[in-house]
Amino acid sequence: MKAIVGMVVSNKMQKSVVVAVDRLFHHKLYNRYVKKTSKFMAHDESNQCNIGDRVRLDPSRPLSKRKRWVVAEILKKARIYVPPPRVEASSSETANKTRGLVSSST
Repeated sequence: MKAIVGMVVSNKMQKSVVVAVDRLFHHKLYNRYVKKTSKFMAHDESNQCNIGDRVRLDPSRPLSKRKRWVVAEILKKARIYVPPPRVEASSSETANKTRGLVSSST
């Protein structure tokens, strides 16, 4: 077997990820190219993979009932949105504003 490249679709397990691998093949009857997706369970020893990462999988001995692949390397990390830290006003001003006790002076 040879190495395959796919996209991480789930990392909710400890030391395991699910990788979706797309492949195109020519359909003889329809004379079109069809995209087929296969999902593989892979071993991720250091829990570095996130959803959306592009990874290369290498075959290995059976590690569990469905795991026969190991994450060899992360080819491209996914861009994950991190919201900026929120700056809060002092607690007394915030409490008075919510009650409508602070008046604006002009």
